[in-house]
Amino acid sequence: MRAPGSATAVAAADATAATTAAALTPQQIADAVRVGMYAVDRATQSLGITIDAMAPGSATLRMTVRPDMLNGLAGCHGGLITTLADSAFAFACNSYNELTVASGLAIELMAPAHEGDVLVAAASEVSRGGRLGLYDVVVTNQRGERVALMRGRSYTAKGKRTVELPDTAL
Repeated sequence: MRAPGSATAVAAADATAATTAAALTPQQIADAVRVGMYAVDRATQSLGITIDAMAPGSATLRMTVRPDMLNGLAGCHGGLITTLADSAFAFACNSYNELTVASGLAIELMAPAHEGDVLVAAASEVSRGGRLGLYDVVVTNQRGERVALMRGRSYTAKGKRTVELPDTAL
């Protein structure tokens, strides 16, 4: 019997996880990450952000601008638009079920958003190699007008998973 946490037990657990992941398609993995991450993402949930679509390397999220999201100039607070874009970035870069965090981002706020506007953030992978990734996020309103552009840099933690995958290998 292997002692929990021993090098042999960790290697066996990694091998089991790899076998389970191999039994799933990339889209099934992205779907499992979508469900698992969203279930514990209180910030995204609290803003009423929903996930329209998610695939390997991409995610599209939606948020309706509420009265409590308005700044002193009656526009949607730029920090909340940034949060929407950052959430789309987070789901896109974690879609492979490799624990990935933001290492930096830059955002350009291009047009105001107002109460009742429906904002859509579409994140797409530009580059991914080793432990580094680069993602672009375009935020548009319900008229298809660009509200913001964001570029996010990601860092993937070695050997860590975003969510526990269903055991389909048995």
